[in-house]
Amino acid sequence: MNVIAELKNFVVAHTRSQGLPPEHYDPLLARIRHDEDGTPGSWVREWSDEAARLEGAGRLLEACVHYNMARFPFVDGGARQEALDRCVATFDGWRSGFPAIERLDVDLPEGRIRCWTSGLDAATPRPLLVMTGGIVSVKEQWAPVLLQLAELGFAGVVTEMPGVGENTLPYRADSPRMYSALLDAVGERADTSRAFVLALSFSGHLALRAALHDTRIRGVVGAGAPIHDFFTDTEWQRSVPRVTTDTLAHLTGSTPAEVYGVIKEWALDPEELSALRVPVAHVTSLRDEIIPPGDAVLLRERVHRVRLLAHDDVHGSPRFFAQTRLWTLLSVLRMRGGYAEQRTALTREFARLRYSGVGA
Repeated sequence: MNVIAELKNFVVAHTRSQGLPPEHYDPLLARIRHDEDGTPGSWVREWSDEAARLEGAGRLLEACVHYNMARFPFVDGGARQEALDRCVATFDGWRSGFPAIERLDVDLPEGRIRCWTSGLDAATPRPLLVMTGGIVSVKEQWAPVLLQLAELGFAGVVTEMPGVGENTLPYRADSPRMYSALLDAVGERADTSRAFVLALSFSGHLALRAALHDTRIRGVVGAGAPIHDFFTDTEWQRSVPRVTTDTLAHLTGSTPAEVYGVIKEWALDPEELSALRVPVAHVTSLRDEIIPPGDAVLLRERVHRVRLLAHDDVHGSPRFFAQTRLWTLLSVLRMRGGYAEQRTALTREFARLRYSGVGA
């Protein structure tokens, strides 16, 4: 059972990233009193009831957002499993109006990776953008961006980290191989020799590791990724919010007391960071309560081709979501090259937000 105060605190970055204003979610959060499995006043029940109301009104994408919040941070019982199932189903219903978004299942011996895709075409293979979220976000949260990729010249794949949402792969030391498996799966319908990864939070760590070994990955853009100190600094780990520790324990099949011992060898060491030859762009939150500040310092000092953007905010920089979204997309386009008109427009809009003090 989760600590309600933590859930209310950490869900804000996800509500803002999906367009929910505070005047909508604040009253909803105020109705939540506990985290019992789907009972009245519980986290799952209040979010799910609002989702069902929106679904009944035919507002399927909005319903999907609310079902996603209901299953947050991970499935731990029947009520959250039902919320995840409804999240996927309502997104599937919404995307039926957009034939460009298609389902892709990649079956591996260890499990199944389920994805949403766009622009995969054997006749005209485009450079590929793979997008993944962190340990508490499902693919449906990010998949609407697929509708924008065609005009930027990309084919797209949006999926989840191992153990998150519908991804049944185990989360373990060899999880970075997931990206290579995805590139293999779409290699006949996309130009995977020019693949880029937009990997948020913990999936950024996996993407950087994958880029060390798979030369098809030509650039990695991330935000709030653990690099080294998160995995090795035992004092810092004692201050990590419980929801993060509990989620990591769930995904790794360990306990909160054991999980940091399980993942301690996953740290990227300075020599590995120096060995990266692809461009890296990364967004850092200066008051991040999950990722220690030394991890961004290592990126700046050791990665040869790195761009960093810092926000004075907590993990996920919820107050600066609009800036982060523009900057990460612009970073991908810089790595890919071309599309000067779109890059100029994004640069101007980012500068307007940055220097006017507008964040979200």
